Amino acid sequence: MTARSASASATPRRSNAVLAAFSGPCLPLAAFGVALPVTLPEFYATFVGLELGVVAAVFMAVRLIDILFDPFIGWGMDRTRTRFGRYRPWMALSTPMLMLAAYMMFVVVQPGAPPVYLFGWLLFLYLGFSIGTLGQLGWAAVLAPQYDQRSRVYGWWQVFNIIGVVLILVLPTVVVQTGLGNYADGVRIMGWAIVIALPLTIGLAMVAVPEPVTAGGQPHGSLSAYLSLFRKPVVRKLLLSDLLLGVAPGITGSLLFFFFGQIRGYDHTQAGLFMLFYFVAGLCGAPFWAWFATRVGKDRGLAVASVVSAVLYVGATLVPGGNFVLTAVVMFIAGLPYAAGLFLTRAMMADAGDEERFETGVDRTGLMLSILSATTKIGHVVALIPYLILQGVGFRALPGPAGNSDAALLTLQVLFIAVPGVLLVLAGAVLKNYPLTAKRHDEIRLALEARDAGAKA
Repeated sequence: MTARSASASATPRRSNAVLAAFSGPCLPLAAFGVALPVTLPEFYATFVGLELGVVAAVFMAVRLIDILFDPFIGWGMDRTRTRFGRYRPWMALSTPMLMLAAYMMFVVVQPGAPPVYLFGWLLFLYLGFSIGTLGQLGWAAVLAPQYDQRSRVYGWWQVFNIIGVVLILVLPTVVVQTGLGNYADGVRIMGWAIVIALPLTIGLAMVAVPEPVTAGGQPHGSLSAYLSLFRKPVVRKLLLSDLLLGVAPGITGSLLFFFFGQIRGYDHTQAGLFMLFYFVAGLCGAPFWAWFATRVGKDRGLAVASVVSAVLYVGATLVPGGNFVLTAVVMFIAGLPYAAGLFLTRAMMADAGDEERFETGVDRTGLMLSILSATTKIGHVVALIPYLILQGVGFRALPGPAGNSDAALLTLQVLFIAVPGVLLVLAGAVLKNYPLTAKRHDEIRLALEARDAGAKA
């Protein structure tokens, strides 16, 4: 029996129905994922009336504070022991927090709301969002511990993330196109959709999906133990790659409406459709990249996807304006590798968690996933810097009769086209000589399973 087949026999292959129920909470959580970096900054700048620089400063400040939450949340999850599991209670806790935050930030906010309103509720939202997403990521790691099956679980997770993104992006457009209201009304309906979906999807997951108990000692909370994780080559490569992969689409999302509106001449609805096509393509491409990763390894699969994404993205953004159909097609093509970075980095960090437990006897999966989450958030913070750059060159979100200067528009194009392309290429290059291969992970899983069996005997 090979290492891989022996490992695979230890844990049953999860059914598609179980994985669908597990992935269901991704629908509302992904809605937050697109709303926080894309919809809300532009919504609060355009419709609530806050200055673009103020919105950027508030989002950056909150993200920096939120980053500090993640290690404590991950540490708390690693220490949690209940009859309901380690991660599910945390997801349950996040549900009412996110429902209230969505209601306050999307539904009841009015034009003229002060920056402190945005700061307070955004901070509360991010706390609930961190708890919910980290709980689900940790749950995924124990749901299928094998190398290839873990890719499958996180692949399902990412597919539902993209479905959630697509559904939430469609809502404002549907509202506008059907005459039900304006874009601001669409954003409020977006909030109601999130409020309703959260308890339904998380409740179903709680009932339908098991949470296996993993062995491993209780993690201790010393600073040295925490910092020791950053000395691991696997962790460092993953964090740097994930940082680059977070900044690139973050810049794209934050500037998309400005670029397609003021550079290519499309209206708000058309720009939203381009984003929609991009994410739909990510949904279509996710199964391929999951399959590709099982053939060449997650690290090589992610490296290839990153470089391909860079080439396709730059090509798509260089298409001149005036041809909606052509732009929609190339944006769809550019989005095909989108999903790979998101689910493969999570699956790879879960694998690194197995290596950490093998070497130390301590399960720090929650903490390690929280570090990865923090890195992603740092990427989103960095992705807001273009707002400050644009304000520095005199760019206006709503140009007056004279419009924006040539220098401001050129700066927008460089930030939107060139910077993400370079970052995506670098994300792939970072993964060269990645040490935790499929063969090495299979050996680790066999050793862990033998150790766990001996401990139970």
